[in-house]
Amino acid sequence: MTPKQTLILWCLLGKQGHALQGEIVPKIEKKDREALVSAGYITAPKSGRAFSLKVEDRGWRWANEHLCDELPPNFQVLKNWLIRVHHFLEKNGQTLADFIGPARESSVEPVADKRRLRPSREGVPRPLKKRPKPLTERQLRARIEKAYLVITNGRKAESVLLSKVRAQLADLARPTVDAGLLRILQGDEKARLGQISDPKVLTQEEREAAFSPGGEAFHLLWIQP
Repeated sequence: MTPKQTLILWCLLGKQGHALQGEIVPKIEKKDREALVSAGYITAPKSGRAFSLKVEDRGWRWANEHLCDELPPNFQVLKNWLIRVHHFLEKNGQTLADFIGPARESSVEPVADKRRLRPSREGVPRPLKKRPKPLTERQLRARIEKAYLVITNGRKAESVLLSKVRAQLADLARPTVDAGLLRILQGDEKARLGQISDPKVLTQEEREAAFSPGGEAFHLLWIQP
């Protein structure tokens, strides 16, 4: 990546990996956005008239592996802070995703809010919709188990594909679901994540749905009774 693209990605990560393009500094040019999308580090779908940028698993892996990389001389302060973060994560056995945490569900809604503030054709302002409150850890764990049980028809002690779990949780942002999977990986009495070791069995859908903290991919969820 170019130095500017590197700074764009660090800025986006500082916003928990999800933000509108206009919120990012330095200003993002089309060529830089498309380069990051092409490399698989981010996705950039349109949200109204703006681009909604989100760091994907490959971007998080890149960040974990490049905290100590050299930066341009004008950004030594950033470099020093990133090195401190690297040592902290290494000491505590955590990933950058642990440190940053999941993005807020409401962080990319300003464009939609502006549209809702416009008056209706009758001249009466439309009411604002309440933004959903972020799920607590317990609520998120319950949502994941509910999705699991829908897939297994209420049975436990079965392995299910994360692609199917994500499909059941399509109303939640990917970083939110990943935060719940990470807590399972870090220690859950009744749930665990599994891997599909045979690359011939993995479909593209399973590769894209994999949960990959620190570069190690998990494809399965298992919950015991």
